[in-house]
Amino acid sequence: MDAQKRLVVLGRFDHTEAMRVAAGLTIFGHAVRLILMTAPVADTAENAIQVDTLELAEVTIETTVPDQGLPCLDAAGLGAAFAEAHAVISL
Repeated sequence: MDAQKRLVVLGRFDHTEAMRVAAGLTIFGHAVRLILMTAPVADTAENAIQVDTLELAEVTIETTVPDQGLPCLDAAGLGAAFAEAHAVISL
């Protein structure tokens, strides 16, 4: 059985917390995708630090909000991400 899990973290209500959780899940060796939803990501110092951490942890950052400078998922892409994941965590 594959010990590495494919996880999707959804940042629906708290993008900063979702970024922290996504980075933390990599400690266990899981492959993590972070999908930020519902609104543009706030341009804050704390979020900038989290983005740097996610880059070091090799977490894929995506969004469902167009024009954010990130890969943007449509409904089909979001569904595919869910289907490929072992678990989806919504924050």
